[in-house]
Amino acid sequence: MRGTLIAAIITITLALIFYTIGVWSEHRSKQLKKIHLIFFWLGLCMDTTGTVLMGQIAEQPMFSGKLSLHGVTGTLAIILMIVHAIWATVVLARDNEDSAKNFHRLSIAVWAVWLLPYVLGMIIGMR
Repeated sequence: MRGTLIAAIITITLALIFYTIGVWSEHRSKQLKKIHLIFFWLGLCMDTTGTVLMGQIAEQPMFSGKLSLHGVTGTLAIILMIVHAIWATVVLARDNEDSAKNFHRLSIAVWAVWLLPYVLGMIIGMR
């Protein structure tokens, strides 16, 4: 169990690092680039991995149907991250400069929503 907890903490922390780098560097440049997309997908992968590991520790599957503020916000955050990463992929694939320039508005909102379950998870873990 201890090894799983350490792996979960590391992957969730990597999710924070990757997603924050991707979102804020994209926001500061006001232009979506391939490197931002890479950080979005890395953040999503790490967050999903960490969430699955934490679910194993709590002996509760990711989508068990049990409602809690942490579970609801965490599920919402992962769904938003998926939509965000897919949309970023589409924007870059279409190579539409106007869409890429306006993309940063969504990024900050998704990142802010993602922080809520991250902080709630830390608070829950400290109890």
